[in-house]
Parts: sequence; C-alpha cells; structure tokens
Amino acid sequence: MNDDSQQLIDQVVDARGNGKTLDIVGRASKTSMGREPKGDKISLAKHSGIVSYQPVELVMTVRAGTALIEIEETLQENGQMMSFEPPDFGGQASIGGTLACNLSGPARPWSGSIRDMVLGLKLINGKGEHLNFGGQVMKNVAGYDVSRLQAGAMGTLGIITEISFKVMPRLDTSITLVKEMDAQEAIETMNQLSGTPVPLMGACWLDNRLYLRLSGTKRAVEGAQDSIPGKILEDSSTFWADLREQQLDFFSGDSPLWRFSIKSNARHFCPEGKWLLDWGGAQRWLRGDFEKATFERQAAKSRGQVSLYRGGDRSSEVFHSQSKGLKTLHQRLKYSMDPAGVFNPGRLYSWL
Repeated sequence: MNDDSQQLIDQVVDARGNGKTLDIVGRASKTSMGREPKGDKISLAKHSGIVSYQPVELVMTVRAGTALIEIEETLQENGQMMSFEPPDFGGQASIGGTLACNLSGPARPWSGSIRDMVLGLKLINGKGEHLNFGGQVMKNVAGYDVSRLQAGAMGTLGIITEISFKVMPRLDTSITLVKEMDAQEAIETMNQLSGTPVPLMGACWLDNRLYLRLSGTKRAVEGAQDSIPGKILEDSSTFWADLREQQLDFFSGDSPLWRFSIKSNARHFCPEGKWLLDWGGAQRWLRGDFEKATFERQAAKSRGQVSLYRGGDRSSEVFHSQSKGLKTLHQRLKYSMDPAGVFNPGRLYSWL
C-alpha cells in the first residue's frame, strides 16, 4: 500500500502555476482509448492499495492505482466479486482507469456498470484541492453526484485518488448455451429472453452463433436450461473471459474498431461489416474503415451513440458529436472542476 496523495497534489499545483497540462495515467492499459493524450504524464501506478474492506457490508475502498487483479483476488477469498466484470487487460488495469473509461463486462445489462456500483470517491481538482464526494452507502448524495460523473470522463474532471464501491456475492453455477442463427434473429431472441425471469448474465452474438450465459443458483440455472434451446458450451468461462478482455479473434488486427451503444432491440444494420453484438444487443462492435458521420446518424436513430474505440485517426474526434446544449454543459462542468484546463486537455473532445 502506498499513499501518494500529497505528491500528486504538489504536481497539480506546480502544473497550474506554470501553465502546464497533465496527462493522467494509471497503469497505462488504456492509452489507446480517446483522443491523443497531451501534457506531462502524472502516474497513479504507485498510489495503490486496499484502504478498507467490509465483506459483511459488501463495500470496498481502494486507492485509484490499485490493480483490478489485486482487488479480484481479495474478493475471491471471501466468495465475492465485482459484479460489473471489468476487463483487467492482462493484469495491468487499475480501478481508477476503469472508472474513468467507464468499462464494464458482459454482465453489465443485468448486474449494472461500474458507475452503478460507485458509492463515493476522493478527487484532486484543478486547483489542487483534495475533495471527498459520496461515502460508503448507497443513499448518500445531496446535490450533484460528482462520484458518478467521473464514469467516462477520461480524467478531464480531476485526478481520482480513492474509490468506494459496492461488491456482490459470487454466483453459484454458470452454463452457456450456443445456437446457430443470424444477427437479426439473435437480437430478437436476446431481447425476448431479457424480458423473462431466466437468470441471464450474458448474451452475445458472433460468427452466426448466439451465446447465452445462465448464472445463479443451481436450481434456477437448471430450470432455465430446460426452456432455452441450445447446446452447452464446454469451457465457457474461457469464452466469456476472452470477450471481457477483448482477446477474441474478432478484436485482433489493425483495422478500426467501432463501438455502438444503442437500444438493445434496434434492427441490425450495415450487414456487410464484421460484427460482434454484446449486452443483449445494446453494445455492438464493428471492424473496418467507415465514415463516422454516417454511423452517428444511424446510432441516433437507434437512440444511442457511436465512438471510434480503437485505431483510425486519434487526432480527430473519436466520440459521438454533442449537441450545442450538451457541449455547453460539458464545458461549464469542466471549468467548475478544472478552471485552468490542467487535466487531459482534448482527450474526450478537441473543445474540452
């Protein structure tokens, strides 16, 4: 365990006083996300360790640089887990970076995202003030929920130093059923099952195969299995781990990787592309060179957004364009937390 809070504060104060900007880095597992980083690197890799853990209360508090693998090992010893299944990218991902990038795994539609599990955090703002938001219980917020604002902010609102979040008991039994079908049929099937009481904890489609993960008590899983057609997938834990870690063959290669976050029952579009549908159809991945503006219009029709997740031109805009009103809101929020624009300038948008 190591508390580097004061050193981090000193670096922020120095950067602000000298008109410099800072590129916030955790354990450097997500440097390819967002636009090109700018500024002097400020690392949280050594600012790590579990501050407190209350298994009975299902609450853990950790420093932002703590590796996910360390958290997972501690939780496993107590029969618990992070319900949002974050990717640990070969053991290099940190909890702070996971929150900053708002990353969650295959169970996200059914067990929540990291944003849903955050109870409170500590944050260094652009003035070098070390602030405390939220706490260690679910109902603790009055006014703006600054803790959850950090989800997906890519470090533009400050340096997260400590996070308190809710954990959950591990599930007893899990099986995966596989069935051949096309993308549109898979979308319809996943959405139909999501509206039933089956213990669904993963639903994705790839290479004309629908994968359905049932997790929960043995009785619940076996009961649901009898009502859902499909063959049992052997060694299914490897498949879901590779999906979570973006290690499936689909994710390999240098071609641009697009991520759609849209309503789960939106019809399949651009069928000529190479697709992977996850989150019951709400998260869709596409490989290839395409025009972002065209995808933005399609995503908007499906009540969602699209981003150039990896590859392509990282100096241009990679996240979905914002309306004038949302752009103003983003800029005002940024100014209130970081008036001098010290943190991760341009990482989300060129204008932020």
